[in-house]
Amino acid sequence: MRYADTLLADGEVVVFRSRQHALALLLDARYALVAWAVTIVAVILLAVVQPESGSAVLNVLSWLGIVSFVVGLGLFLLQAWRWSAQDYVITNRRVLKVDGVLNKHAGDSSLEKINDAILDQNLLGRLLGYADLNILTAAEDSKIDDYHMLARPTEFKRQMLNAKNLLDDEAARRLPSPPVGAVVASQPAAAPPPPADPASVTRTLGELKTLVDQGAITQQEYDAKKADLLGRL
Repeated sequence: MRYADTLLADGEVVVFRSRQHALALLLDARYALVAWAVTIVAVILLAVVQPESGSAVLNVLSWLGIVSFVVGLGLFLLQAWRWSAQDYVITNRRVLKVDGVLNKHAGDSSLEKINDAILDQNLLGRLLGYADLNILTAAEDSKIDDYHMLARPTEFKRQMLNAKNLLDDEAARRLPSPPVGAVVASQPAAAPPPPADPASVTRTLGELKTLVDQGAITQQEYDAKKADLLGRL
């Protein structure tokens, strides 16, 4: 069981897991690569110079090659151990970030407090599949969780947003419904129309009567409009 799994609460499950891209391991192990480069140079010099057996040059180049190779191997294995111990985990409740080999550092961000996720991916990152992801939360200090050279970044962000949406939907379903028989506040009634001018009503009724005589409207429509106009006096 990985260390991040021991931090899960009851009912909390892992949705997605990632870590830094392998290129980050090579960058962190640059001193190991330099040591191996010294080993390669020592081997080339031995092949070119071909010093006599037992000579000082042979001893120096041989020891230089051996020591640089061993030191480089040790540095690389240390960085590989640190890299493999990383855990960037999305659960159904939070985003959990764990680093460290012997001394562990774990930080988390609650999904419901995440405000935004900013993804920065350059051309090389798009080709190799890594990016920097900054997660902004609703903490008082505007906390930002930085995931540098994150592997599978677009999938990580997608899974995180999906988990956040599911959590928000679940919280909305748990909201209490109004009790039976409770009075629901209604929209305010529309204001009654202003009183009509008597002269205007008389003129309008005359025009409507003309329309009835011409057959443009029915007698029922005329009577309904007449009652409406008279009711506004």
